[in-house]
Amino acid sequence: MEKICGLHCTKISNIGVTFGKDIILKDVSIHVHCGELTVIIGRNGAGKSTLLKAILGEIPHTGDITFVDKKDNLAKRIKIGYVPQHINIEKHMPTTVYDLFASCISHVPVFLKKDKKIYEEIKEHLKTYGAETLIDKSIGDLSGGELQRVLISIATKGNPNLLILDEPVSGIDKNGIKDFYEIINKLKAEYDMSIILVSHDLELAKRYADKVILLDKEVIKEGTPETVFSSLEFKNRFGEL
Repeated sequence: MEKICGLHCTKISNIGVTFGKDIILKDVSIHVHCGELTVIIGRNGAGKSTLLKAILGEIPHTGDITFVDKKDNLAKRIKIGYVPQHINIEKHMPTTVYDLFASCISHVPVFLKKDKKIYEEIKEHLKTYGAETLIDKSIGDLSGGELQRVLISIATKGNPNLLILDEPVSGIDKNGIKDFYEIINKLKAEYDMSIILVSHDLELAKRYADKVILLDKEVIKEGTPETVFSSLEFKNRFGEL
């Protein structure tokens, strides 16, 4: 693993969300450095999904999200890649990986004809994730691990500053989980990408995270996995791991 360069940082500052009189999130601030996997954990109702929606701009919120280039000391508008927890796919649907990918990056309706240049561009990008052989496969026939490779490939097209993953290994077998985290390590080491991952799997968070955020409407504890999982704040919410 290459050392984190430390020249880029995604700053999530003082995010607050209220629904009526209910405070859902309060002054949440997180700094995600380049080449770093930050895993957000918390009990049901802690505000994890709400935080992701706020970062993605899907719900009204207070606070700011900026991408800071420390080399030039400039704050820039952030570009985000996102892999949702679920996508609605019917088994044996005729839509191929190419169709799905092309519809995300091209303004030309994919059902008109297959664009050879776009096809080769997509295939080359899929190769980064060992998924180029899936390009003509139907989406509904993909395994959980194969689908994750495709979705991450789509989410990282265009080199986002921040990649957000919502429960990405849900429903994936043990080998698929291992492959998934190998991809994450590659994104960190080779592409210096900032990654936020929301997970209910505390064991995986403990094993793979660079930094863990314990959320309970606000940031209760943050630091290395060892720091967070051994803290009183964690034990009060989850007990001993």
